Amino acid sequence: MMKKNTTSWVREELLHLLSVSATLSGLCITVVALMNAFKKEVASVTIVDDIFAICALVFLICMYLIFTALRINKPVWVEKLVKLIDVLFLLAMTGMTIAGFVMVYTVW
Repeated sequence: MMKKNTTSWVREELLHLLSVSATLSGLCITVVALMNAFKKEVASVTIVDDIFAICALVFLICMYLIFTALRINKPVWVEKLVKLIDVLFLLAMTGMTIAGFVMVYTVW
């Protein structure tokens, strides 16, 4: 069970993650659009393109889960959603980092 002080901290964390997820999703979509300007026959371009598209999707899913967590009144569900959001956000950030390294070392 979450205490009142912890609940306000979790809410603040979720609000910060909401804006960061939206920004990173937009960044991933921008990279996907820019990758279409490169030659599509290069395999690394399509791999990077796909990874960034998946990351954008995961960030959007995080956004929807954050909205849900902010609206739910049951602390047990909020705790579970926060853990899920954290895992998904970390996976998307890791995928974005890997795609960034692949893009820098193979495409450019």
